[in-house]
Amino acid sequence: MNLKLLPETFTVCKVEDESQIEFTGTYCFVGKTEDEISLVCPTADVPGFTEAREDGWRCFKIEGELDFSMIGVISHLSSILAAEDLPLFVISTFQTDYIFVKEDDLSKALFVLEEENHKVKEEF
Repeated sequence: MNLKLLPETFTVCKVEDESQIEFTGTYCFVGKTEDEISLVCPTADVPGFTEAREDGWRCFKIEGELDFSMIGVISHLSSILAAEDLPLFVISTFQTDYIFVKEDDLSKALFVLEEENHKVKEEF
């Protein structure tokens, strides 16, 4: 599988309302429930006020468009990382999936993914 390491460092945060969110950046993932509004975006784009935040995430984008009939893509990649005790979270969009790992774990994540014959393109 081909992955692209995005150059940005990301933040996961909780915001009070949608008006705080800047949608003009390249990446902006929003989840809204009855309990919260979560935002994942490059750290440089985090609103001035957040209710809570977790900085220091790096992102692998799965290259190519993933058809909804594809089974086990996230399971496979996350099991490789989990076997090395690397925490992660995933965001799926209509076209593809994004896997986030802590910046402190990035070198290890790159190593284990490449050991499993996944090609990681670094874009900086």
